[in-house]
Amino acid sequence: MKVLMFGWEFPPHISGGLGTACYGLTRGLAGLKDVEVLFVIPKAFGDEDQSTIRLIGANKIPVACKEIVFEGKEKKMDSLEVQSEIIPYVNEEEFWNLKSKRYAAKTQFVKTDEGMKIDFSGTYGPNLMEEIKNYALVAEIIAKENNFDLIHAHDWLAYPAGIAAKNISGKPLVIHVHATDFDRSGGNVNPTVYAVEREGMEAADKIISVSNFTRKAIIEKYGIPPQKITTVYNAVEPVSADQKPLFKKGVNEKVVTFLGRITMQKGPEYFIESAYLVLKKMDNVRFVMAGSGDKMNEMVSRVAQLGMAEKFHFTGFLKSGDVYHMLQMTDVFVMPSVSEPFGIVPLEAMQADVPVIISNQSGVSEILNHAIKIDFWDTYAMADSIFGLLNYPALAGFLKKSGKKEVGGLTWHHSAKQVLEVYQNLLNM
Repeated sequence: MKVLMFGWEFPPHISGGLGTACYGLTRGLAGLKDVEVLFVIPKAFGDEDQSTIRLIGANKIPVACKEIVFEGKEKKMDSLEVQSEIIPYVNEEEFWNLKSKRYAAKTQFVKTDEGMKIDFSGTYGPNLMEEIKNYALVAEIIAKENNFDLIHAHDWLAYPAGIAAKNISGKPLVIHVHATDFDRSGGNVNPTVYAVEREGMEAADKIISVSNFTRKAIIEKYGIPPQKITTVYNAVEPVSADQKPLFKKGVNEKVVTFLGRITMQKGPEYFIESAYLVLKKMDNVRFVMAGSGDKMNEMVSRVAQLGMAEKFHFTGFLKSGDVYHMLQMTDVFVMPSVSEPFGIVPLEAMQADVPVIISNQSGVSEILNHAIKIDFWDTYAMADSIFGLLNYPALAGFLKKSGKKEVGGLTWHHSAKQVLEVYQNLLNM
C-alpha cells in the first residue's frame, strides 16, 4: 500500500506536538508490511530523518515543465515532466506581462525563484494562508506525477493539499485531526481557519481524531457524522541510548516543570498560580516554564508581580534532546491544558521516570491510569497534587514505577496498526 502523506512540519524542524506525532506515526507505518509512505512538507531543509520514508519538500518541486528526480530509500524514480495550469513568474514586471495575455479560467499565477520553485518558509508566519494555498498547488503536481493508493493529510494546514491531491487523482482522502481551532483559540474561532477545517472534514472519506475529546468536538462543532470518525491515540518514541545518561540539576531543590507552548490553550497562568500556592507551604522547590508563545511576557510579568522570580525559571523553546534533559532534572511534571486534543509530553515525562499531573480537559487523560488528573482551573487541587508528590516519596515512587510501565505499552507501532486498519477499511468499501 502506497500512502501520499501531507504534513506541515517534520523533525528536527518542529514547533510542537504535530511534528512529533507525524514522525512517530510514519516510523510506525514504515515498520508494517507492504506500507510505503511519501511524506510531503512545505519546506525540506535536508537534515530530516529519511531512513524509513521518502520525504520531499514542496519547495523542491518546479511548477513549470522541468525534469525532477526523486531519491527513494532503495532506488531512483524515473525523471518526470511536470505539467500544470500554474503560471510561474519571477518578478512583478513578468507578472504583469503574463497577466496581459489570455489564459484558461483555471490558470493560477504564482511567484517562484529562477528555478520555477515556490519559496516556502515552512513556519507559521504572517503569510501562512498564502503558503497553505501554494502548498495545495504543488500538492496537485505531486499527486499527478506519483502512484499511490490513498492520501493522508495532517491537521488543517495540510487539508487543502489533501483535497487538491484527491481532486486530481480521484484517490480517497484521510484527514488526521490533531487539534481544532476551538482548542487553539479557546472558543474565539478564526472564521477562515474554521472554514478550512470544515471543508477538509467534509471532503475527507475518513477522519482520524487523536482522542474521543477531539472526536466529540468534530461531531458537535463541525456537524460531521460520527461513523466517519475513528479515534487513534498518539504514542511516544522509545528513549534512545544517547538520551539515557542522567543529568544533574545543579541545585539541591525539587523541580516542577511546565513544558509546552505558552499560549491560552496550555493554561500557563494556572501553573503559575499553583506555584505561588505551593511556595507558601514549602521553600525547597523551583518551578520551570519551558517553551515559548504569545503569553510569555504576560507570564513573566505575573511571576514578578507575585514576587517569586527567584524560584521561577523561563527557558524558552527547547529542542527534542533538551526536552528529555529537562525532564531528567524534573521531580513533577504538570500539564494544566485548558483544551488539549491529546498531549504527548506527559508520556515523555512518564518515560523519564517523572510523575505527572494532567488536566481532565486533555485527550491523554482518556488513556492514562497512573497520572493525577485535575480540572485546569482548580489551582488549589493542582497545588495540593504538586505538594503531595514532592513530600510523599511513596506516592511519587508508585506513580513513577507504574507510569513508566504503562507508557511502555503506548507505542507508535500499535497506533500505526490502527491507522492501517482505517486505510484498509476505506479501500475495501
